[in-house]
Amino acid sequence: MLAHRSWRWGRAIHRWRWLVFAGFVALVAGSGVYGRDLGAHLTQEGWFDDSSQSVAAAKLADATFGRDRDADLIVVYTAPPGHTVDDPPVRAAVTADLTRLRTRFPDRIAKIDSYFDGALMGQFADASRQHAFASVGLRGDGGTDTVADYLAVKNEFGAGAAGSGPGGTTVQLAGLQPVVEGINTGMQDDIHRAELIALPLVAILLYFVFGGVVAALLPVLIGGMTILGSQGIMRALTDHLQVNVFASAVVTLVSLGLAIDYGLFAVTRFREELAAGRSVQEASAATIATAGRTVVFSAAIIAVSLGALFIYPNGVLRSVPLGGISSVLLAAVLSVTALPAVLSIVGRRIDLGGWHRLASIRTAEQIDAGFFSRLAVLAMRKPWLVIVPVVLLLTVLILPFRHIEFGGLSERYLAHDNPARVAQQDFDRLFPQFRTEPLKLVVVGASPQQLSDLRYAADQRVGARMTGPFDPAAPSKDQVTVLASGLRDKRDADTVIAALRGLPQPAGTHVMVTGVPALERDSIHGLIKGLPLLATILVVAAVALMYAAFGSLVLALKAVVMSALSLGATLGVLTWIFVEGHGAGVFDFTPGPLMFAVLVLIVTVLFGLSTDYEVFLQSRMAEARAAGAAAPEAIRYGIAHTGGVITSAAAILIVVTGAFGFSDLVLMKYIAYGMIAALVLDATVIRMLLTPAVLRLVWR
Repeated sequence: MLAHRSWRWGRAIHRWRWLVFAGFVALVAGSGVYGRDLGAHLTQEGWFDDSSQSVAAAKLADATFGRDRDADLIVVYTAPPGHTVDDPPVRAAVTADLTRLRTRFPDRIAKIDSYFDGALMGQFADASRQHAFASVGLRGDGGTDTVADYLAVKNEFGAGAAGSGPGGTTVQLAGLQPVVEGINTGMQDDIHRAELIALPLVAILLYFVFGGVVAALLPVLIGGMTILGSQGIMRALTDHLQVNVFASAVVTLVSLGLAIDYGLFAVTRFREELAAGRSVQEASAATIATAGRTVVFSAAIIAVSLGALFIYPNGVLRSVPLGGISSVLLAAVLSVTALPAVLSIVGRRIDLGGWHRLASIRTAEQIDAGFFSRLAVLAMRKPWLVIVPVVLLLTVLILPFRHIEFGGLSERYLAHDNPARVAQQDFDRLFPQFRTEPLKLVVVGASPQQLSDLRYAADQRVGARMTGPFDPAAPSKDQVTVLASGLRDKRDADTVIAALRGLPQPAGTHVMVTGVPALERDSIHGLIKGLPLLATILVVAAVALMYAAFGSLVLALKAVVMSALSLGATLGVLTWIFVEGHGAGVFDFTPGPLMFAVLVLIVTVLFGLSTDYEVFLQSRMAEARAAGAAAPEAIRYGIAHTGGVITSAAAILIVVTGAFGFSDLVLMKYIAYGMIAALVLDATVIRMLLTPAVLRLVWR
């Protein structure tokens, strides 16, 4: 029944091909126009676990005392050679400049505390008096508005070339907002790079796949339409929830790659049907009934995989599935409507404008005698000789994952020479007693004596790991007090937080731990705690959808096992490279903990993509099986008829992902190189060797 409807749908698309294509072009163009200012509506918020103690404590502290603005912007002044910041000309110039900024930007700057105020002379300068700093508190709620405030004033401090600041000083901008702005700018650049560079490169690659200009441009057309349509969808989402710029970059990467893949599969099938002697109308209808149906199931599996992220309360992880599901479904819709319409319009001119030797359409007989067919037969001949070494290889690749470490937002994710990273590292080195991200104790309902006891107990328990004692002069308001101190080493965060939360709480008081280190660690532990549920959802959904698609529990379970092996090996490779630091010089990054939200995104996205290829492979196996072929012949037929297209699809996704691999941001390199590793493994040893060998043993 479903297949019959698909044929009718395909014939209807052919009949109304011009109207269908024009209608979708108009819709996508309108969506692109609406979403042209998407970048201005993206945020840097949503990284933390809204259900955690640290978030609740932060909200209470902010509601009581106002947002902590001390770390918004740190302006580091270095005196000219041969001078100090105490020299009258230098001091007068910097003081006058800070006064000017206070007066000129009252709507942007809430406060400025500096060494040059006099009262803080002993604190905000180093011992040599070569360096001093000012803490600039910006208005806004700490999110997008505060970023805008920073962008409005960042060029007013004279930061840049040595000696360009007031009084001949060298000025550096450190603190939270410069780092956030560096990450935000990097991600926006990554998105534009993918859109401007990846599409032309993919078109060139597709030319060599199809041998024709028209055939090569059609998947790129669907990819471009998906980008435009997705921009409007994401822009609409920003009116109702926070969409993190990181989520936008991931959605662009996934939707662009999948849209081109779907186009590749559809165009390949259309050419096969023409080679089999079908008319253009029947070839278009057959493409929808076969490749189109597979595309729909693939999109459903990826949508469900992304939807599993809704189990997490983090805003950034909740904006990914909303944008990703919309974009993936749009790619699928375009692939079964606009693309078949274009195929019907182009017809037998599909290979127009190409190199005849490459453009010749291969018949079924030629495909069955090709390389991938012979490879499948070889793998099935002695399956254990294939399975054992491949599984051992994947196990070796998985092993480094046991050394995985997690971290939060850091200037170390920026390029080595990024001004914000250099400034933050210089500030931490010059002023080790200060931390722009302190750990905080939020105490509710404590008497002065109880506060003193708590402060003493905290200092006794963790004082050696802190930059100083918990603030003895912290004010109280509405029975709320915030005690703060910096961590000497962020790697001690878990130990210190656990020790502070284990402090005996005086009668009638409530003590909570917050601050950026606690916010990050609570989010990390929340994500790790949710991984078993996430894995369960991914496995159950994949098995259910694969069984619904192909009616074989063996094929469904095999697909999940293959995807799990591919994912595990990829995570091991990522850990070996980015955490342990192998190849740091080659890939130009600083090794360190994996960004905590990235792991969950990689697990979800890569599992979905891996299962996506399995859908296309098994759809052809199921076709052969339904036509009466024995299991070994169905396996060979599936590998033969999808090996080339899966390899091409992987190569295309590698090109798209490679655009993000040139990012200056380590967290985008994680995703880019992670996807490249997964695609290489998936399209080679797993799909072409391990899959036919395993199926030969278990499928009857």
